[in-house]
Amino acid sequence: MLDLDLLHSFVSVVDAGGFTRAGERVHRSQSTVSQQIRKLEETLECALFVRDGRQVHLTEDGERLLGYARRMLALSTEVREAVSGRKRVEVIRLGIPDDFAADTLTAIVAQFARARPAVQLSVRCDLTVALTRGLDRGDLDIALLKREPGAGSALAAWPEHLHWIAGPGDLPAATEPVPLVAFPQGCIYRNRAIHALEQAGRRWRIAYESPNLMGLQAALAGGLGVALLERRCMAAGHRQVDEAFPAVPSSELALCVSQPAREAVRDLAETIREFCEAEMRRLAGQSLRAVEGGAVQATATWMTG
Repeated sequence: MLDLDLLHSFVSVVDAGGFTRAGERVHRSQSTVSQQIRKLEETLECALFVRDGRQVHLTEDGERLLGYARRMLALSTEVREAVSGRKRVEVIRLGIPDDFAADTLTAIVAQFARARPAVQLSVRCDLTVALTRGLDRGDLDIALLKREPGAGSALAAWPEHLHWIAGPGDLPAATEPVPLVAFPQGCIYRNRAIHALEQAGRRWRIAYESPNLMGLQAALAGGLGVALLERRCMAAGHRQVDEAFPAVPSSELALCVSQPAREAVRDLAETIREFCEAEMRRLAGQSLRAVEGGAVQATATWMTG
Protein backbone atom coordinates (compact mmCIF):
# COMPACT_ATOMS: atom_id res chain seq x y z
CA MET A 1 0.00 0.00 0.00
CA LEU A 2 1.39 3.38 -0.97
CA ASP A 3 1.91 5.98 1.75
CA LEU A 4 -0.96 8.48 1.47
CA ASP A 5 1.23 11.22 2.93
CA LEU A 6 3.66 10.79 0.03
CA LEU A 7 0.80 10.83 -2.45
CA HIS A 8 -0.55 14.02 -0.87
CA SER A 9 2.83 15.71 -1.36
CA PHE A 10 2.99 14.42 -4.94
CA VAL A 11 -0.43 15.87 -5.83
CA SER A 12 0.48 19.13 -4.09
CA VAL A 13 3.61 19.51 -6.24
CA VAL A 14 1.51 18.97 -9.38
CA ASP A 15 -1.21 21.42 -8.34
CA ALA A 16 1.23 24.07 -7.07
CA GLY A 17 3.60 23.74 -10.01
CA GLY A 18 6.74 23.34 -7.90
CA PHE A 19 8.28 22.06 -4.68
CA THR A 20 8.49 25.38 -2.84
CA ARG A 21 4.84 26.31 -3.37
CA ALA A 22 3.80 22.72 -2.60
CA GLY A 23 5.66 22.97 0.71
CA GLU A 24 3.68 26.09 1.55
CA ARG A 25 0.44 24.23 0.86
CA VAL A 26 1.25 21.23 3.04
CA HIS A 27 3.12 23.31 5.67
CA ARG A 28 6.47 21.62 5.09
CA SER A 29 9.84 22.84 3.89
CA GLN A 30 10.84 22.51 0.24
CA SER A 31 13.56 20.01 1.19
CA THR A 32 11.05 17.83 3.06
CA VAL A 33 8.70 17.75 0.06
CA SER A 34 11.65 16.88 -2.21
CA GLN A 35 12.63 14.01 0.12
CA GLN A 36 9.07 12.70 0.07
CA ILE A 37 8.96 12.74 -3.71
CA ARG A 38 12.29 10.92 -3.88
CA LYS A 39 10.98 8.31 -1.45
CA LEU A 40 7.85 7.85 -3.57
CA GLU A 41 9.98 7.51 -6.72
CA GLU A 42 12.15 4.90 -4.98
CA THR A 43 9.06 2.99 -3.88
CA LEU A 44 7.62 2.96 -7.40
CA GLU A 45 11.05 2.57 -9.02
CA CYS A 46 10.43 5.31 -11.58
CA ALA A 47 10.91 9.06 -12.04
CA LEU A 48 7.76 11.11 -11.52
CA PHE A 49 9.03 14.59 -12.40
CA VAL A 50 11.43 16.17 -14.86
CA ARG A 51 13.14 19.04 -13.05
CA ASP A 52 13.98 22.09 -15.17
CA GLY A 53 15.39 24.73 -12.85
CA ARG A 54 12.48 25.87 -10.68
CA GLN A 55 9.96 24.32 -13.04
CA VAL A 56 8.83 20.70 -12.76
CA HIS A 57 6.93 18.63 -15.30
CA LEU A 58 5.35 15.22 -14.96
CA THR A 59 6.95 12.25 -16.67
CA GLU A 60 4.69 9.72 -18.42
CA ASP A 61 4.82 7.57 -15.27
CA GLY A 62 3.92 10.64 -13.21
CA GLU A 63 0.90 11.35 -15.41
CA ARG A 64 -0.26 7.77 -15.01
CA LEU A 65 0.10 7.97 -11.23
CA LEU A 66 -1.76 11.28 -10.86
CA GLY A 67 -5.27 9.97 -11.52
CA TYR A 68 -4.75 7.02 -9.16
CA ALA A 69 -3.29 9.30 -6.47
CA ARG A 70 -6.27 11.64 -6.57
CA ARG A 71 -8.72 8.74 -6.36
CA MET A 72 -6.84 7.12 -3.46
CA LEU A 73 -6.77 10.38 -1.52
CA ALA A 74 -10.46 10.99 -2.22
CA LEU A 75 -11.33 7.47 -1.09
CA SER A 76 -9.27 7.94 2.08
CA THR A 77 -11.19 11.12 2.88
CA GLU A 78 -14.50 9.36 2.18
CA VAL A 79 -13.61 6.53 4.55
CA ARG A 80 -12.65 8.93 7.36
CA GLU A 81 -15.86 10.90 6.95
CA ALA A 82 -18.02 7.78 6.80
CA VAL A 83 -16.49 6.33 9.96
CA SER A 84 -16.52 9.61 11.89
CA GLY A 85 -20.08 10.43 10.83
CA ARG A 86 -19.15 13.90 9.61
CA LYS A 87 -21.18 15.34 6.75
CA ARG A 88 -19.29 14.90 3.54
CA VAL A 89 -18.72 17.72 1.07
CA GLU A 90 -18.48 16.29 -2.44
CA VAL A 91 -16.24 18.09 -4.91
CA ILE A 92 -17.11 18.04 -8.62
CA ARG A 93 -14.41 19.28 -10.98
CA LEU A 94 -15.77 20.77 -14.21
CA GLY A 95 -13.91 21.98 -17.28
CA ILE A 96 -15.53 24.30 -19.83
CA PRO A 97 -14.19 26.10 -22.92
CA ASP A 98 -13.91 29.88 -22.79
CA ASP A 99 -15.97 30.46 -25.92
CA PHE A 100 -19.02 28.29 -25.26
CA ALA A 101 -21.57 30.51 -23.53
CA ALA A 102 -19.33 30.69 -20.47
CA ASP A 103 -21.49 33.34 -18.79
CA THR A 104 -24.85 31.57 -19.14
CA LEU A 105 -23.40 28.09 -18.54
CA THR A 106 -21.66 29.33 -15.40
CA ALA A 107 -25.00 30.66 -14.16
CA ILE A 108 -26.60 27.24 -14.71
CA VAL A 109 -23.75 25.53 -12.88
CA ALA A 110 -23.98 28.02 -9.99
CA GLN A 111 -27.70 27.35 -9.70
CA PHE A 112 -26.96 23.61 -9.50
CA ALA A 113 -24.45 24.25 -6.68
CA ARG A 114 -26.88 26.41 -4.70
CA ALA A 115 -29.48 23.63 -4.84
CA ARG A 116 -26.96 21.12 -3.45
CA PRO A 117 -25.18 22.42 -0.32
CA ALA A 118 -23.29 19.11 0.01
CA VAL A 119 -21.66 19.65 -3.40
CA GLN A 120 -18.64 21.89 -3.90
CA LEU A 121 -17.80 22.87 -7.47
CA SER A 122 -14.33 23.47 -8.86
CA VAL A 123 -14.67 25.00 -12.34
CA ARG A 124 -11.80 25.41 -14.80
CA CYS A 125 -12.18 27.52 -17.96
CA ASP A 126 -9.47 26.62 -20.45
CA LEU A 127 -8.57 25.47 -23.95
CA THR A 128 -9.67 22.00 -25.04
CA VAL A 129 -6.11 20.68 -25.20
CA ALA A 130 -5.70 21.44 -21.47
CA LEU A 131 -9.18 20.19 -20.55
CA THR A 132 -8.63 16.92 -22.41
CA ARG A 133 -5.36 16.38 -20.57
CA GLY A 134 -7.10 17.15 -17.26
CA LEU A 135 -9.87 14.64 -17.96
CA ASP A 136 -7.38 11.94 -18.98
CA ARG A 137 -5.25 12.51 -15.86
CA GLY A 138 -8.24 12.39 -13.52
CA ASP A 139 -8.10 16.10 -12.70
CA LEU A 140 -11.64 16.68 -14.03
CA ASP A 141 -14.94 14.83 -13.58
CA ILE A 142 -16.78 16.53 -16.46
CA ALA A 143 -15.50 18.44 -19.48
CA LEU A 144 -16.95 20.15 -22.54
CA LEU A 145 -14.45 19.55 -25.34
CA LYS A 146 -13.95 20.82 -28.90
CA ARG A 147 -12.76 17.93 -31.05
CA GLU A 148 -12.91 16.04 -34.34
CA PRO A 149 -16.36 14.49 -34.92
CA GLY A 150 -16.66 11.05 -33.33
CA ALA A 151 -13.25 11.21 -31.63
CA GLY A 152 -14.03 8.98 -28.68
CA SER A 153 -16.93 8.29 -26.37
CA ALA A 154 -19.11 11.05 -24.90
CA LEU A 155 -22.32 11.49 -22.96
CA ALA A 156 -23.54 13.73 -25.79
CA ALA A 157 -22.08 15.54 -28.80
CA TRP A 158 -23.19 18.31 -31.14
CA PRO A 159 -21.79 19.52 -34.50
CA GLU A 160 -20.13 22.94 -34.58
CA HIS A 161 -20.47 24.82 -37.86
CA LEU A 162 -17.43 27.05 -38.29
CA HIS A 163 -17.45 30.37 -40.13
CA TRP A 164 -14.88 32.91 -41.25
CA ILE A 165 -15.48 36.10 -39.30
CA ALA A 166 -13.95 39.54 -39.81
CA GLY A 167 -14.39 43.08 -38.56
CA PRO A 168 -14.47 46.34 -40.51
CA GLY A 169 -12.11 47.11 -43.36
CA ASP A 170 -11.03 45.37 -46.53
CA LEU A 171 -10.24 41.67 -46.65
CA PRO A 172 -6.74 40.62 -47.75
CA ALA A 173 -6.20 40.13 -51.45
CA ALA A 174 -5.67 36.57 -52.71
CA THR A 175 -1.95 37.29 -53.11
CA GLU A 176 -1.54 38.56 -49.53
CA PRO A 177 -1.07 36.44 -46.39
CA VAL A 178 -4.32 36.03 -44.45
CA PRO A 179 -3.94 37.71 -41.01
CA LEU A 180 -5.38 35.16 -38.60
CA VAL A 181 -6.93 35.99 -35.24
CA ALA A 182 -6.74 32.74 -33.30
CA PHE A 183 -6.56 30.85 -30.05
CA PRO A 184 -3.09 29.44 -29.17
CA GLN A 185 -1.64 26.26 -30.65
CA GLY A 186 -3.69 23.16 -29.90
CA CYS A 187 -7.04 24.80 -30.72
CA ILE A 188 -9.03 22.82 -33.30
CA TYR A 189 -10.40 26.05 -34.82
CA ARG A 190 -6.87 27.32 -35.43
CA ASN A 191 -5.78 23.98 -36.91
CA ARG A 192 -8.82 23.90 -39.21
CA ALA A 193 -8.19 27.45 -40.43
CA ILE A 194 -4.52 26.86 -41.22
CA HIS A 195 -5.20 23.52 -42.93
CA ALA A 196 -8.00 24.98 -45.08
CA LEU A 197 -5.88 27.95 -46.17
CA GLU A 198 -2.87 25.78 -47.01
CA GLN A 199 -5.06 23.33 -48.94
CA ALA A 200 -6.36 26.27 -50.96
CA GLY A 201 -2.85 27.59 -51.58
CA ARG A 202 -3.39 30.68 -49.46
CA ARG A 203 -0.57 32.10 -47.34
CA TRP A 204 -1.30 33.05 -43.74
CA ARG A 205 0.20 34.64 -40.63
CA ILE A 206 -0.88 34.89 -37.01
CA ALA A 207 -1.88 38.51 -36.52
CA TYR A 208 -3.37 38.16 -33.04
CA GLU A 209 -3.33 35.29 -30.57
CA SER A 210 -5.24 35.03 -27.30
CA PRO A 211 -6.47 32.23 -25.02
CA ASN A 212 -9.64 34.24 -24.33
CA LEU A 213 -12.61 34.82 -26.62
CA MET A 214 -12.92 38.47 -25.53
CA GLY A 215 -9.42 39.14 -26.84
CA LEU A 216 -10.23 37.61 -30.21
CA GLN A 217 -13.51 39.53 -30.44
CA ALA A 218 -11.71 42.80 -29.71
CA ALA A 219 -9.06 42.05 -32.34
CA LEU A 220 -11.76 41.31 -34.94
CA ALA A 221 -13.70 44.48 -34.07
CA GLY A 222 -10.46 46.44 -34.48
CA GLY A 223 -9.95 45.04 -37.97
CA LEU A 224 -6.73 43.19 -37.11
CA GLY A 225 -7.58 40.07 -39.04
CA VAL A 226 -9.89 37.15 -39.76
CA ALA A 227 -10.91 34.30 -37.44
CA LEU A 228 -12.49 30.89 -37.88
CA LEU A 229 -15.09 30.56 -35.12
CA GLU A 230 -18.58 29.31 -34.37
CA ARG A 231 -21.32 31.79 -35.30
CA ARG A 232 -22.20 32.24 -31.61
CA CYS A 233 -18.83 33.98 -31.12
CA MET A 234 -19.80 36.92 -33.36
CA ALA A 235 -20.13 40.25 -31.58
CA ALA A 236 -20.94 43.85 -32.51
CA GLY A 237 -18.85 45.05 -35.43
CA HIS A 238 -18.27 41.52 -36.80
CA ARG A 239 -19.34 40.15 -40.16
CA GLN A 240 -19.40 36.68 -41.69
CA VAL A 241 -17.12 36.41 -44.75
CA ASP A 242 -17.34 32.71 -45.73
CA GLU A 243 -17.51 33.55 -49.44
CA ALA A 244 -13.96 34.94 -49.39
CA PHE A 245 -12.26 31.88 -47.86
CA PRO A 246 -12.22 28.08 -48.27
CA ALA A 247 -15.00 25.99 -46.76
CA VAL A 248 -14.21 24.23 -43.48
CA PRO A 249 -15.89 21.02 -42.23
CA SER A 250 -17.77 20.96 -38.95
CA SER A 251 -16.03 20.20 -35.67
CA GLU A 252 -17.74 18.76 -32.58
CA LEU A 253 -18.65 19.88 -29.08
CA ALA A 254 -18.58 16.83 -26.80
CA LEU A 255 -19.71 16.44 -23.20
CA CYS A 256 -17.39 13.90 -21.57
CA VAL A 257 -17.64 12.37 -18.10
CA SER A 258 -14.97 10.44 -16.23
CA GLN A 259 -15.84 6.87 -15.28
CA PRO A 260 -17.04 5.60 -12.95
CA ALA A 261 -19.18 8.69 -12.37
CA ARG A 262 -20.69 9.50 -8.99
CA GLU A 263 -24.39 10.33 -8.74
CA ALA A 264 -23.82 14.06 -8.27
CA VAL A 265 -21.45 14.09 -11.26
CA ARG A 266 -24.07 12.36 -13.40
CA ASP A 267 -26.71 14.85 -12.28
CA LEU A 268 -24.53 17.86 -13.16
CA ALA A 269 -23.58 16.30 -16.49
CA GLU A 270 -27.26 15.85 -17.31
CA THR A 271 -27.96 19.49 -16.37
CA ILE A 272 -25.17 20.61 -18.71
CA ARG A 273 -26.44 18.31 -21.47
CA GLU A 274 -29.91 19.87 -21.27
CA PHE A 275 -28.37 23.36 -21.36
CA CYS A 276 -26.27 22.48 -24.43
CA GLU A 277 -29.28 21.01 -26.22
CA ALA A 278 -31.24 24.22 -25.64
CA GLU A 279 -28.27 26.37 -26.66
CA MET A 280 -27.78 24.44 -29.89
CA ARG A 281 -31.46 24.78 -30.75
CA ARG A 282 -31.22 28.53 -30.13
CA LEU A 283 -28.14 28.86 -32.34
CA ALA A 284 -29.77 26.76 -35.08
CA GLY A 285 -32.75 29.12 -35.00
CA GLN A 286 -30.45 32.12 -35.32
CA SER A 287 -28.66 30.58 -38.32
CA LEU A 288 -31.96 29.79 -40.03
CA ARG A 289 -33.23 33.35 -39.55
CA ALA A 290 -29.93 34.69 -40.89
CA VAL A 291 -30.19 32.51 -44.01
CA GLU A 292 -33.81 33.52 -44.57
CA GLY A 293 -32.91 37.18 -44.08
CA GLY A 294 -30.10 36.88 -46.61
CA ALA A 295 -32.44 35.25 -49.13
CA VAL A 296 -35.02 38.02 -48.71
CA GLN A 297 -32.34 40.71 -49.15
CA ALA A 298 -30.98 38.97 -52.26
CA THR A 299 -34.49 38.75 -53.75
CA ALA A 300 -35.15 42.42 -53.04
CA THR A 301 -31.85 43.37 -54.65
CA TRP A 302 -32.65 41.28 -57.75
CA MET A 303 -36.13 42.80 -58.09
CA THR A 304 -34.87 46.38 -57.82
CA GLY A 305 -31.63 45.84 -59.79
